[in-house]
Amino acid sequence: MRHGTAPYDGTTLPPKRTTSITSVHEARAALGRRLRELRTAAGLSGRRLAESLSWPPSKVSKLENGKQTPTDDDIHGWTRATSSENETEALLASLRTLEVQHAEWQRQLRVGLKPHQLEISDLDARTRHFRAFESTFIPGLLQTAEYARYRFAQSNAVFTIRNDIDEAVAARVRRQDILYQPDKRFHLVLTEAALRYRLCPPEVMLGQLDRLVSLSTLPNVKLGVIGFETAYVVAPAHGFWILDADRVMVETFSAELNLAQPQELSLYSSIFDSLAGVAGYGRSARAIINRAIDALAAEFPEDGD
Repeated sequence: MRHGTAPYDGTTLPPKRTTSITSVHEARAALGRRLRELRTAAGLSGRRLAESLSWPPSKVSKLENGKQTPTDDDIHGWTRATSSENETEALLASLRTLEVQHAEWQRQLRVGLKPHQLEISDLDARTRHFRAFESTFIPGLLQTAEYARYRFAQSNAVFTIRNDIDEAVAARVRRQDILYQPDKRFHLVLTEAALRYRLCPPEVMLGQLDRLVSLSTLPNVKLGVIGFETAYVVAPAHGFWILDADRVMVETFSAELNLAQPQELSLYSSIFDSLAGVAGYGRSARAIINRAIDALAAEFPEDGD
């Protein structure tokens, strides 16, 4: 959880626009087909297999049709019941790949928020070039501690997980040290809407906007802002991160999608270039941030009033 959305549904590049979501579905479906092959090769009906494993009959159907992701125990039970234990490791490897592609927040965050921040720190350490587009949130690497606290509080409320917000905030702030490492490059693009959404109290947002102005001057941080008046070529449907040329990360309400197929990387790189191409940078970006600051500050009484 880098900061805190829905699949891309724009009309540009239509032949590939659903790749980011279908790849996960396809991986689950491929695993299900392999399970079905093992069952039929063993001469078992779905009902007989379910009975031998003390499962409801519907579970076999769901697993084979990619409607449910198997657990490790499911894989072990399936290969044992179909006398195909030699396939166990290959199936578990496929399951691990699927879990990386579609990492459910409820599972990732069950031990708290801080451990996931530490995992992201490890990934950050291996990454040299960060490209990110955010239409709703301030990116985690640019957040103040106060803004981050409200983002983590939202996650805590949605998933009812262990409350380790203080530790998670501290871990996120420590992650931001990489902004000052000369071997790292950051190209981050925000919409003006992300500067104005009421996701925290006004005084917290004022501090956050002020920090954006400061960070926009760092030599290895290229911060772009797309103003409300801008005409988009590609709709800002959801946020995403591109890490080097190896991985795209997309956060939905339920899961983190990790995409690595060449066509997915190409698609998201093209979309990023389109969005980054209409953003303002330097003085232009700071002008948009400052007008958001002025609009917010106008809500506070003048000193002495």
